[in-house]
Amino acid sequence: MAVYVLKNSEELGKKASRLIATRLNNAIEKKGHARIILSTGASQFDTLKYLVSENVEWDKVTMFHLDEYIDLPETHEASFRRYLKERFTSKVPVKAFWVNTNGNIEENLEHLTEELRKEPIDIGVIGIGENGHIAFNDPPADFDTKEAYRIVLLEERCRKQQLNEGWFKTLADVPLQAVSMTPYQIMQCETIISSVPGSRKAEAIKDTLKSEKVTNMVPATLLTTHKDWHLFLDQESASLLNS
Repeated sequence: MAVYVLKNSEELGKKASRLIATRLNNAIEKKGHARIILSTGASQFDTLKYLVSENVEWDKVTMFHLDEYIDLPETHEASFRRYLKERFTSKVPVKAFWVNTNGNIEENLEHLTEELRKEPIDIGVIGIGENGHIAFNDPPADFDTKEAYRIVLLEERCRKQQLNEGWFKTLADVPLQAVSMTPYQIMQCETIISSVPGSRKAEAIKDTLKSEKVTNMVPATLLTTHKDWHLFLDQESASLLNS
């Protein structure tokens, strides 16, 4: 585990994107291509902004989508498909596989899982939520399932975070369910890089790093056991670590 504390979100984004690009280039040099999982949300703005400007042979990169709301059209500003298409896949020529919540979701997830598990994933860019969630695995997260994706219920703190970030007008507008990559599948990534800026994440970061044990009540504690986890913080998100 490596923890980096940067001055602000902008500097965090620069440093995290540089490491992501380095690991992508290493994979491309080694085997001719690279595979990455991307997360979304306000905390990823700066990382993605700088990542698309990095010197990577993007046509040799395959991207997988981490999670998506159920019963939310892609045209909605909170759609994670829309988010990644606007901020990433429209800017770099990667091959992309999406969490499709239209039609038969279970069938869609079977096809997505088949593609995902054809080869190891080189990098997972995985955020941490205000409630300590990774992807949409809210506490108590299911650490036991070996599925790649599953349908989950969103707890109230998670839904309030989406509201407070400005993606929805009212709490009632925030969907109750989502499709999420599972903790098990996230942990299969060769490298995990987490960009977690902002004061609203300080409590979750403290709970993650100060916990005496791995617990599904703070799902991000699972990341501390990964063989190659890099956590990028800014002054605000790191503010409670010495308290």
